[in-house]
This record gives sequence, C-alpha cells and structure tokens, in this order.
Amino acid sequence: MARGRVLLMAVVLIGLAVAAAAASGVGRSRALRGKSARLQLLPAAPGASLAERARDDRHRHAYISARLAVSRRRRRAVETSPSSAAGAVAASAFAMPLSSGAYTGTGQYFVRFRVGTPAQPFVLIADTGSDLTWVKCRGAAPSTSSPAPARVFRPGDSKTWAPIPCSSETCKSTIPFSLANCSSSTASCSYDYRYNDDSAARGVVGTDSATVALSGGRSDQKAKLQGLVLGCTTAYDGQGFEASDGVLSLGYSNISFASRAAARFGGRFSYCLVDHLAPRNATSYLTFGAGPDAPSSSAPSSATSRTPLLLDGRVRPFYAVTVDAITVDGVALDIPAEVWDVGSNGGTIIDSGTSLTVLASPAYKAVVAALSKQLAGLPRVTMDPFDYCYNWTARGGDLAVPKLAVQFAGSARLEPPAKSYVIDAAPGVKCIGVQEGAWPGVSVIGNILQQEHLWEFDLTNRWLRFRQTRCTQ
Repeated sequence: MARGRVLLMAVVLIGLAVAAAAASGVGRSRALRGKSARLQLLPAAPGASLAERARDDRHRHAYISARLAVSRRRRRAVETSPSSAAGAVAASAFAMPLSSGAYTGTGQYFVRFRVGTPAQPFVLIADTGSDLTWVKCRGAAPSTSSPAPARVFRPGDSKTWAPIPCSSETCKSTIPFSLANCSSSTASCSYDYRYNDDSAARGVVGTDSATVALSGGRSDQKAKLQGLVLGCTTAYDGQGFEASDGVLSLGYSNISFASRAAARFGGRFSYCLVDHLAPRNATSYLTFGAGPDAPSSSAPSSATSRTPLLLDGRVRPFYAVTVDAITVDGVALDIPAEVWDVGSNGGTIIDSGTSLTVLASPAYKAVVAALSKQLAGLPRVTMDPFDYCYNWTARGGDLAVPKLAVQFAGSARLEPPAKSYVIDAAPGVKCIGVQEGAWPGVSVIGNILQQEHLWEFDLTNRWLRFRQTRCTQ
C-alpha cells in the first residue's frame, strides 16, 4: 500500500465462513454528564518525502472520486443521521491523543485508541474519509518478509467482542460494498480491502467496546463506548500498514467511530493539527463533544468562522463544504461556479487523510497562475511532483508571499499561513503545495492547509466551525 494512505481502496466486503468468536452481551451505556476527556495529538519529526506524499495523495484522490461516484448512484431518497439513533448527550466530552506520523514516512496523524475488555492499546490512523475502524488481530501477518506487528488485538481475550453475522443487515447494507455471500447461518461478516497499489487488509467484522479517559473529574475517570463496529484484520499487504495498528474511522457513517462517539458526546468532534513539521513532542487533541477549546464552546468571536457542513448521501462518508471563491491578495480568481457544486460533479471535501490540497483542474490552474505570477522574480527549480518550485535563497527582502484565502458559504474565510501553501520542499527550495485534480471531479482540502487551525464538525447542527490557533498546549 502507498505509505500513509488509508483510504486508497476499492473496498470489497464478502461474507466468508469463519468460526464465530465467543460473544458476550453488550450492555447499554450509562449516561455521562459534566465530564470531558481529551485525546492527545503528538506530531512526529518529518520524514516522508513530498514526492511520496504527493503520489499517495493522487491515489487517495482517485479513491475518493470513485467512492463519491458510488455514493451518488446509491443515494437514498430518505436519509437519516448516523447520530440520531443513540441521541446526543449534552455537556460531556472526551478526547484522544493524536500524533503526526511523519517520522514513519507518512503524511497522516495517529491516534491512541483502546479497545476490548480489558482494554488493549493501539495506534491508529485518524481518517475523516473512513467509515470502518479496524485493527490488526492476533495472528495477523504481512504477506511479505516484513516482521509481524508488535501490537495485535486478541478478540478471544475481550469479554465484549462479538462477530457480526454475514446475514445481518449491518453486513448486507450498512457496511459499504458488502456482498455478504453467506455460506452458512453462522458465517461472520468478513472483509477483503483491496487498495489501488495491490495492498490489502482481510479479516472479520464484529462489535466491541472502546475505553476513553474522561477529564473534568478524577484523572482516572474512564468510560466505555459499547457496541462499536470493529474490523479484526488477520492478513494484510503493503508498507502503509507497517507504521500503524489500523484505522480509526472519522467519516460520516452509521458504523463509524466518529458518528457513534459523537452521538453520545454532544453530537460533534473537533481536531487541531499542529504544523506538519513540528517537533514530535508538540501536542494537540482529537476531541468528541463540546470540549473547552472547541469553537462552539468559546464566546462569540470574529476569529471563529462557520460554514454549512454537507452530509447528504452524495458525499458520504466524506465531509463536504461549499466554496464561494478563492482569492489571492484579495482578488477573487476566475473559477467556474460548477467547480464548487456537488450537484455538478464538483464540490469540496475536508480530509484529514490527504496531505497536499488537491484542486480540480480549473481551480488549480487559476490558483497557481495567480501565485506564480507574483513569485516570478525567483529562479525556478525542477522538483517532482510540483509544477512550481523556487530557489528561495535568491529571495529578496521585499518579496512577500501572496496571500491565499478560501471563502466558504456563510462568509466563513480560511486564511492559512503562507507555509501551508508555499511549502518547504528541500533546503532552500519552496514549492506551491497544491496538486491538480481531474475535472469534473472533487477538490480536497488536505491536512497541510488545515494545520494550525481548530476544526469542529458539528454533526447534529451540520456546521463546520474553525479558527486559527497554534494547537499546542
């Protein structure tokens, strides 16, 4: 698998006849009020080459486009909110430690996750484009000569693990692309994820409990999130899986961790991504519920923006927003309106699993033309995969980086720092850090453009809120 990319997959879920693991009943979660918990985000030292990240982003963009095409074909006339079944619990929250995976050669962020009873700790990729959480399981092994994983989930040791039958509605329709060809009434719902670069993950789907640490009370206060859909991977291919223990699904789906956790904790989640080049000990958090630092928890301020969050079936499990314009030094660029229209096979999604922002071709050409025009005084440098790179050591003291801004619906305005779109590519070399995507096609705001902003996904009220911050404590 291309390193750092989790969702570059053509997913096939098939029902295989496997022995069902012993199941224990899942009790109802008791209400938690007035407490909060935090998941720490820890960025790692930079180690991935930009060429590799760009290649991985192109694979991921191809997957996103294919997935959206399927979503549009399968869109239901009547849709329900993934969080509606459980009912949101107000005034409660929890958070999870999150860290940059750059030191492993990926452009992802890792989250610390505990699952099973008793709880077993793992490091998963936090992915807003995934709707199935999975971990490497006991007996998991790569098909290559790579060493066996150091951490594995042992379902037999978990009192709360229960396989999902392939004959169930969850396997047949709720889990995307499930074929659920049951060979017997006891067969479990199994998956075989096939990725664009011939990597794969195979295993069985079940439910189990996750343990989260609450804040706002005693330091040892914990809570159980029960009945979470979990993939137990027993075989995998690809280097991308060697750096983590699996995937934490933050997509908008009935089975995703994000939707299930948000349903219990305030109907929302938020994350703050530190600079992707920050030292490994810089920390931030992935928070579920209205945490104290979330934009919705703060007093009204001009520093906090919000724009409608598009959650309909055309974009699931991704989070889409409407872009009204992109400006450079205050001048709106000439970009056709249909580029930003989901109904015209365009649109824009916010994605934690893509590093470099990908713009549909008309938008890309307008942006790089405007930026490169004002950087024309610098010597050009050839550096794959970017079209516009510059010898920054030749920069005069009076040459300022043009100011890029993204104007969203509802007057929300993202003004990223210059380092998020004119990025360091090599010593003394900077490049315009966006990639060209196909048109018609979706544009993707990647995690580098999101860095040093706090982003809150309000699933209940369908708002995306954000504000600029350094993210560190």
